[in-house]
Amino acid sequence: MKVTVSGEVKEYKDEITLAELITEENVQTPEYVTVSVNDELLGAGAFEETVLKDGDTLEFLYFMGGGCCHGLFQ
Repeated sequence: MKVTVSGEVKEYKDEITLAELITEENVQTPEYVTVSVNDELLGAGAFEETVLKDGDTLEFLYFMGGGCCHGLFQ
């Protein structure tokens, strides 16, 4: 089946789970990734149970925190 991952169409076995795809794609720090499947956000708790379908579209999202106030308090 074909799935679009980060804008690139790729071929995978039928009935692959999101967890299996994350492993195949060698996603770094999978424990911190959120995945958008067809514009629906899924956290790590849903990876094992989510079975992908032909034509699905996925994006890997990493939410970054932080920032700094250098120069504000001089």
